[in-house]
Amino acid sequence: MILQVASVSELNDIEDDIDSHRPEDCLSLASDADSACHSDRSYAEHTGEMCHSARSTLLSVISGVGELSREEKISEPKLPDAPKQTDGPYPDCPYLLLDVRDRDHYDRCHIISAHSFPITMLSRTMDSYTKEVREYRNVAGRIVILYDDDERIASQAATSMCQRGFENLFILSGGLKVLYKKFPEGMTTGPVPTSCLASPASLRARKSSVPQQQQQIQAAEERWRFTSDELSKIQEELEEMLIPSRLSSRMSTISTQSRASSAGSRLSSSTAGRVQSSRPWK
Repeated sequence: MILQVASVSELNDIEDDIDSHRPEDCLSLASDADSACHSDRSYAEHTGEMCHSARSTLLSVISGVGELSREEKISEPKLPDAPKQTDGPYPDCPYLLLDVRDRDHYDRCHIISAHSFPITMLSRTMDSYTKEVREYRNVAGRIVILYDDDERIASQAATSMCQRGFENLFILSGGLKVLYKKFPEGMTTGPVPTSCLASPASLRARKSSVPQQQQQIQAAEERWRFTSDELSKIQEELEEMLIPSRLSSRMSTISTQSRASSAGSRLSSSTAGRVQSSRPWK
């Protein structure tokens, strides 16, 4: 889902850039006005009348010659479009990722594009939900995903939210612990919690590989979009996970076909033996 959302967002950005580089209508309007004024000037040279185009009238008013009619409207210059935000959340994202751990844990490490939503928010009597949660609640085509380190906090939050009417709620299976095991790079920002590491041996290796000055806890960078390198790493991990499953499915299909063929050969041999034994002796 992350790869699909990122690819769709990239295509939309490319289309917006193409549209922004197209020639604007104001240029054609200006050229039309200039050509009209030029024709009016040529006509005025032959007839001796003044040019009454919008541009000439405006210039005459500025220079103090004549008056601008109230009925004549000057087209306002088109303001440049606001710069497109590329570091915010994906537009029209079909999922909302909520980190239900404490804010301190979120600041240390979290999944990219995740919002902080501590479980203590649900104990409030007023304003229990953020703006994003209200926008995604029970909306067709959108889902809300909860996660923590190992599903214990997320399951409690999901139970409470389901009792309050949420119907499009999901839990990230295994939490950060399983996520880091399957995707060691590209999915999270900040140092992964020690409870999510695979084994004490890997923890010791991780500590020994990092200098002592860098072992201090650093705040995770709050980012809403994945980089191209992170998306490529996610794609590689997905392919590595899918290749064994495809091989196993092919092997199971081949074994099933071989069993069926062997069973068919046994059945044909037994039938032939029965037919041969049923013939009378001469």
